[in-house]
Amino acid sequence: MNRLYDMEPRVMDDEMLKLAVGEQGPRDEARQLAKQEGILFKDVLSLQLDFQNILRIDNLWQFENLRKLQLDNNIIEKIEGLENLTRLVWLDLSFNNIEAIEGLDTLVNLEDLSLFNNRISKIDSLDALVKLQVLSLGNNQIGNMMNIIYLRRFKDLRTLSLSGNPVAEAEDYRTFICAYLPDLVYLDFRRIDDHTKELAEMKHQCSVDELKHQESLMQAQLEDEQARWEELEGHKAAFVEHLNGPFLFDSMYAEDVEGSQLSHLPGVGELVQTYKDKFVIVCLNIFESGLKQQEKRKAELDTFMGCVQEAIQEKQEQGKHKIAKFEEKHLLTLSSIRDESELTNFEKKMAEHSEDITELVNVLVTLEMQLVEQLEETINMFERNIIDLVGLFVENVQSLMAQCRDLENHHHEKLLEIAISTREKIVKGELDEDLPDAVRPLFVDKDTIVNAVGASHDIHLLKIDNREDELVTRVNSWCAHLVDKIHKDEIMRNRRRVKEINQYVDHVQSELDSLECSDLLD
Repeated sequence: MNRLYDMEPRVMDDEMLKLAVGEQGPRDEARQLAKQEGILFKDVLSLQLDFQNILRIDNLWQFENLRKLQLDNNIIEKIEGLENLTRLVWLDLSFNNIEAIEGLDTLVNLEDLSLFNNRISKIDSLDALVKLQVLSLGNNQIGNMMNIIYLRRFKDLRTLSLSGNPVAEAEDYRTFICAYLPDLVYLDFRRIDDHTKELAEMKHQCSVDELKHQESLMQAQLEDEQARWEELEGHKAAFVEHLNGPFLFDSMYAEDVEGSQLSHLPGVGELVQTYKDKFVIVCLNIFESGLKQQEKRKAELDTFMGCVQEAIQEKQEQGKHKIAKFEEKHLLTLSSIRDESELTNFEKKMAEHSEDITELVNVLVTLEMQLVEQLEETINMFERNIIDLVGLFVENVQSLMAQCRDLENHHHEKLLEIAISTREKIVKGELDEDLPDAVRPLFVDKDTIVNAVGASHDIHLLKIDNREDELVTRVNSWCAHLVDKIHKDEIMRNRRRVKEINQYVDHVQSELDSLECSDLLD
């Protein structure tokens, strides 16, 4: 194992972390800091934990603002416990016993990663590191040149170290890397010269061009998938996803065994197609209505948020103006009180300035109360408007879904007529067409065929009802959640503002109270 001294594997506990944080401060403060309870790990930006014989990464969740983490020269076997270090920029895990790259999915800000001198055999699981600039993987067990291809996705990668790996022993190792990673500046601690780049381009141009072509095709496919996903998310936001086509209709038949069997009856194919065409038109009407209503709701919300921000900003500016005028007088008054030599005048000025502070409190509180009343009226108006918009949308959806049910009922009647007629022809031996073997059992008697048609009808109605219920429930839930959140946000805003006023007033009052009579005697 990669153990540097004879000691037992250690655990990353609070004691180790406090000591490490303390040792990064001035020497004379280190002991005192290490003994303190409740060190604010969230304020630590850099942490050095090298040569600690650490076996497992743990207990780092509090270091949420950490930028630099040094864990080299330990006996770590697995990359883990780093998921909360989302602001990490520099990570050193060199000289450990790591066998696989993993556990880095949340480190989206990482720029410099060192995994030098480990046991890694494959370069992967780095996709989230979109800002990666420096990657050190020297002295590992990487033997496949195809690992280099994986690194092409990192557009900011400029420094790479792979020396000491089996892959570095290949004859065209350097030219291969330079050809496939053309933006690389340093390889194995040496700057790549222009001659090497030109040689690499000449030697691997055909294969690189083919790779670029494949990458462009894949990129186009990814962009297409992303566009479809974004479009679907937009439809979901409007609560009308999968209503812009035959999706609902097809879902009605997906689990309808009887309906599929009955489609083989003479004339049913044309009947189903006519039904489908009309059904899809109604679904498209719901879809288009949903998108239009979504735009109206969005416009209403944007207007509301704009009004809220405008009102808040206006009162903030008024408050800042009042505070600025007070601050100017406050500083002059404090200076005047300090210079006062007469006790009577000293007490008079203290009392007068206390009144000034009280007046400021009244002004700031009045502004906040005015804002609360203004926002309450605005919120109530928005609530009425958004509920009305949602209500109109729901009514329209319910009306159109009723049309879907009417179409289904009409189709059911026609299908039942065809089924009974077919049954009569079978009994009389007048049926000209042969029915599939799977369909014949439905016509053993009239009740069987009627039940089959009825079962198909029930499935279709259930699908329509479920889709309507889902849409109505979701849009109503969205509306209720939005309104509730707006009210809660306003309550929290008001509490924060009152707290700010109190803290500021306490501050200026404490400045005044700190002027003791001893100042007068001095």
